[in-house]
Amino acid sequence: MTSLYLSVIIPAYNEEKRLPGTLVDIDKHLRDADFSYEIIVVNDGSKDGTAKVVRNLSKSVKNLKLVDNEANKGKGGVVRQGMLLARGKIRLFTDADNSTSIGHFKLMRPQFSAEGGSASGGEKGFDVVIGSRAIRGAKLDPPELWYRQIAGKVGNLIIQILLLPGLWDTQCGFKAFTAEAAERVFYVSKVTGWGFDVEILALAKKFGYKIKEIPVHWVNDFSSTVKASAYFTTLIETLKIRWWLWTGKYHVT
Repeated sequence: MTSLYLSVIIPAYNEEKRLPGTLVDIDKHLRDADFSYEIIVVNDGSKDGTAKVVRNLSKSVKNLKLVDNEANKGKGGVVRQGMLLARGKIRLFTDADNSTSIGHFKLMRPQFSAEGGSASGGEKGFDVVIGSRAIRGAKLDPPELWYRQIAGKVGNLIIQILLLPGLWDTQCGFKAFTAEAAERVFYVSKVTGWGFDVEILALAKKFGYKIKEIPVHWVNDFSSTVKASAYFTTLIETLKIRWWLWTGKYHVT
């Protein structure tokens, strides 16, 4: 079994401007950590200098690696790729815009078992720990635009009804899995678009893994490339996931 403790996976598409600051911040938080780690940037067929930026920063950012895809796979596709290539006992993916700082991992870490293994039935020992912008203690800086807030709340209600009751924010791009959970969930996942977050959590639940939400300080980047249509796409994909689970398309046993 690998001795590497943490893998940080960053999906990146045309992120040459925002990614350097994110990598420098991650390096600042992890460089003197009391555990081993790797940082994996998965380039999703970017048309800009994203790959070049990562290669240049690998000289100064400790344990930085690049997975360089020529073709675009979609966010879900490259997160899946990174999570399955990773070697850490805990595998965390986070967004290239650093909306949720890697500093939050110090809140996540105690939620896993001491060795980063699967849940043992204790008070903690969770298998999946996710950042949430919708539970007590979370801070949005600044809050999303009003119409995005409404769309997000309606979407979450539908997701809870169909798949994930009790989870209040499935879309925050800051999620960590034990190696066992990551390999089992991402191996069978199918969605490459925005609905992949819902899918991996629904699969984790189906496999019986324990999921924990923690509040995060989320910094809203108004230059985000996520379009409003992503809400509609996510809901369509949620319906597909529900159907695939009902009809056994995942071959989950």
